[in-house]
Amino acid sequence: MAYLFNTPQEQQEMLASIGAASIEELFEQIPPSLRLGRPLDLPPAMGELELTQHLSSLAAKSQGPGDKVCFLGGGSYDHFIPAAVDAIASRGEFYTSYTPYQPEVSQGNLQAMFEYQTLICELTGMDVSNASLYDGGSALAEAVIMSMNTVRRHEKIVVLGSIHPEYRQILETYFGPLGLEIVVAPTTNGTADPAEVEALVDDQTACVVVQSPNFFGSPEQVQALADIAHAKGALLVQSFDPLSLGVLKRPGDLGADIAVAEGHALGSPMQYGGPYLGIMTCREQFVRRMPGRICGETTDRRGKRCWVLTLQTREQHIRREKATSNICTNQGLFALRASIYLALMGPQGMKEVGELCARKSHYAAQQIASHERFELAFDTPFFKEFVVRDTQNDVATVLAEASEAGFFAGVALGTWFPELADCFLVTVTEKRTRVEIDGLVKTLALTTNRTTIHA
Repeated sequence: MAYLFNTPQEQQEMLASIGAASIEELFEQIPPSLRLGRPLDLPPAMGELELTQHLSSLAAKSQGPGDKVCFLGGGSYDHFIPAAVDAIASRGEFYTSYTPYQPEVSQGNLQAMFEYQTLICELTGMDVSNASLYDGGSALAEAVIMSMNTVRRHEKIVVLGSIHPEYRQILETYFGPLGLEIVVAPTTNGTADPAEVEALVDDQTACVVVQSPNFFGSPEQVQALADIAHAKGALLVQSFDPLSLGVLKRPGDLGADIAVAEGHALGSPMQYGGPYLGIMTCREQFVRRMPGRICGETTDRRGKRCWVLTLQTREQHIRREKATSNICTNQGLFALRASIYLALMGPQGMKEVGELCARKSHYAAQQIASHERFELAFDTPFFKEFVVRDTQNDVATVLAEASEAGFFAGVALGTWFPELADCFLVTVTEKRTRVEIDGLVKTLALTTNRTTIHA
């Protein structure tokens, strides 16, 4: 929105209306020790031309996937977005009627929500989808809350060590103060051993949380883990990659009770980490524990088809103690983009995208591992991401030199996994060409040669 400054006269009028003689009197209740007591340390004012040039130079320091060849992943992916997504989602009819916090949503937006829910249910094989949540991480936390309230267990959950490390941090933030025990199942070879997970699940466990494909790109044995959870009366929560479902089994076919995802890859750009789209689905018997909004179809008094907010069990609309969540709204515009993307792609398009990701990533992995300096860290199947180990343990230099050569080569893993400090995560989407993949491999080879010469 435009910035509108206050004139001295307007400031006096506002002060008079609240009964304060001055701004100093307005803030006199703030102790002097907490006041700055001096002007802000800001540079001299600039003219419009100079300010525009200064801001442009600052913005140029940020480089996105359009500036270099992107092999980044770990939750944020450089997938192709058809032009029709922007063309349709940016229409004024969607923007001007977008009132996400109000229960009286327009029929057009309600229909868009309903179609989104229908498409997500078809994609996942689950019974019910809500109208979306904020992002994949908070959706996973909400799924855990939903599980605890459903099975009425609040003591313990079992989380696979291969889920996104930031998702695990979110869980710790949500539940650490509440005393919930978060047991992490080991994933020493990139995936979990169901037998080791089974030893951790007991009759106090509310749910087993699995990400498949996991953070390292490998599918987990979701069906076996679901059986283990169900045998102890717990639920199975799966975090999934929406674009993997063109080639991998759907959560609903693997026994998941609640399935969530980060949905930005369905038609929304990386945009430096957000805002994104949280996907949440569940089996029908758990629908009344689902947070957020659910849009339903009905008929009006004239017998015409229309849409309503069927369920919105949140604290704004019902008694606080009965609310399932404090989620206030949904990511309407990003859910709309996902709907447009899914409708454009169709089942065949989703399959082709998944196959392209899998084939190109395996080609890249084979080529990178052919150099003696690099090897694959895990001997497990993967979808579009894989972990590369630098045998010389200098990941920072490898990624920095690749960046100078025009490649975002991957994500260093040492920040989250000290035992993988010599590894980085490489992602290959359908956008990457063979020329780009070969260029990355050549750049990594040059890094190897330079290091050898320096040694």
